[in-house]
Amino acid sequence: MKAMICRQITDLKKNRAPLVSAEIARPVPGVKDVLIRVTACGVCHTELDEIEGRTPPPSFPVIPGHQVVGRVVETGSLDQRFRLGDRVGVAWIHSACGHCPHCLAGEENLCAEFKATGRDVDGGYAQFIKVSEAFAHPIPDVFTDAEAAPLLCAGAIGLRSLRLTGLRDGHNLGLTGFGASGHLVLKTVRSQYPDVKVFVFARSAQERAFARQLGAFWAGGSTDAVPEKLHSIIDTTPAWKPVVAALENLAPGGRLVINAIRKEDSDKGELLKIDYPKHLWMEKEIKSVANVTRRDVGEFLELAAAMSFRPEVQEYALEEANRALIDLKERRIRGAKVLRID
Repeated sequence: MKAMICRQITDLKKNRAPLVSAEIARPVPGVKDVLIRVTACGVCHTELDEIEGRTPPPSFPVIPGHQVVGRVVETGSLDQRFRLGDRVGVAWIHSACGHCPHCLAGEENLCAEFKATGRDVDGGYAQFIKVSEAFAHPIPDVFTDAEAAPLLCAGAIGLRSLRLTGLRDGHNLGLTGFGASGHLVLKTVRSQYPDVKVFVFARSAQERAFARQLGAFWAGGSTDAVPEKLHSIIDTTPAWKPVVAALENLAPGGRLVINAIRKEDSDKGELLKIDYPKHLWMEKEIKSVANVTRRDVGEFLELAAAMSFRPEVQEYALEEANRALIDLKERRIRGAKVLRID
């Protein structure tokens, strides 16, 4: 099969083609696995973190990609969930132990044996992928393959972040950064919380215009002050500076939810410039998001189908994976980026 492979950590400012194209043997499913012929795979900022060394080290060489959509072409002898031809998706959560206290409490995202698709095991920048039947997700018919791909990560992690804010109708919500996850959160909020005002902080004028087009109450720069204090903020940026600025915009008792697997080091000194009275006083909170559960993925797919909304996507051929990554790195973003796999 064709695959785009990452062999080592690299600096994308110096190496603009970190993935190499290769022909490798297609995976063989185990007794409870499904083998999926991949038709689309989303491109996520987490791939940048993996390639540039900000996550726990991937199992090199590795095929990236954790927003995978395709058709079941082979099942294991004990697989009872899927039939040949079923359309399914694979998300960031590839597996967890299933028996630790976290797994038993529905918090498999915190499991010590959590394995991530495209980091700990091969992902979807390829023609085929295998996964346990228990960690594959049926894809609703209303979505095309390209539309479904970003729902598996950007949408699911956005829903988890939204839950962690404690948002209630009538609150003010801030979104720091406005890429794939941000625009799906905004669409979700507009549908589920009609009286919530959404304030978007984004670096580029194009992103701010896109946010207003989708119904944002206010859109400004990453460090701008808002006209009203915010009950909660979801941060999806790769940097620390917007986090510090966001804390200043929180209302007393407000919560900042950081939805980013790692932060880049270029401005890490900004974190040390937190002024306690200005940024954290009055019982403000900072909470991180760690991975997703199968529940997050399944519930967001159902929610998105019920809302009948379509994510904004830009499509690339599999062989253009490096260009998609660089476009993401350089913030040439409108919605989500998706690889087409023929």
